[in-house]
Amino acid sequence: MPRSTELTSRRLRLRRFTAADGPALHAYLSRPEVVEFEPYGAITPSEADDWATARASDPAFWAICLRPAGELIGNLYLARVPPDEWRTWELGYVLHPDHWGRGYATEAAARLLTACFEEWGAHRVVAHCDVENFASWRLLERLGFRREGHLLANASFRRDADGDPIWKDAYAYALLDREWVR
Repeated sequence: MPRSTELTSRRLRLRRFTAADGPALHAYLSRPEVVEFEPYGAITPSEADDWATARASDPAFWAICLRPAGELIGNLYLARVPPDEWRTWELGYVLHPDHWGRGYATEAAARLLTACFEEWGAHRVVAHCDVENFASWRLLERLGFRREGHLLANASFRRDADGDPIWKDAYAYALLDREWVR
């Protein structure tokens, strides 16, 4: 299990969330373009405060902060997938759109993957993304993930005007410890 509470890279600091991170969470999770492919919609300031408090006690969430100022610009999610003996983790990420296209998501995820493989003993890390989320699957491929599958109509987070599920396809990606190149 991860013991680190902070990780750093050249431009970023990854840290645990605090209950005071609500306004920073709201700054990006309230934006429709950010949550377009997420299982939730844009959140309110009150929800952001609640989410920050919940994330403060959840070791799967990491705040992505700029160095040296410390501005919170996004988050990573990295959680163990049962059973523990398979040493598999699942990765997710969300970044404030004002910081898209600068390599921050790649840098942050790479730093977290290094800790996961080299310090925490992961054998495999998996990730899933909507097939229409080009930025997400390109990020995974930059990190060295392999596309292992195209899951047809496997998730529905929204409903149409008649209340029927809108089914979405997803790509399944994975990266093994022996494939990880720091």
